[in-house]
Amino acid sequence: MIEINSRQRKMLEKLAHDLQPVVIVGGAGVTDGVLEMTKKSIAVHELLKIKFNEYKDEKIELANQICEYCDANLVRIIGNVAILYKPAEKEDDRKIILD
Repeated sequence: MIEINSRQRKMLEKLAHDLQPVVIVGGAGVTDGVLEMTKKSIAVHELLKIKFNEYKDEKIELANQICEYCDANLVRIIGNVAILYKPAEKEDDRKIILD
């Protein structure tokens, strides 16, 4: 996991504004399938949203658990949506460049 500062966090929030949630946490909670889907999706997109339809009271803990599993950064939680960021493994594949 990389460290992101407040300026970078703000930039990532702006980039995520128009994104639709890719992963949805429903009644089954954070299952192995949700974790794997998040890991694969963030590897492709670098920046994604996770919507919590259920377990809203536990969204901070669950979002941190997902980030730890995916080795991603939790950018912010807005309402019931978490924004995650993980840069691509190869620098040439990176779509988002943080300065």
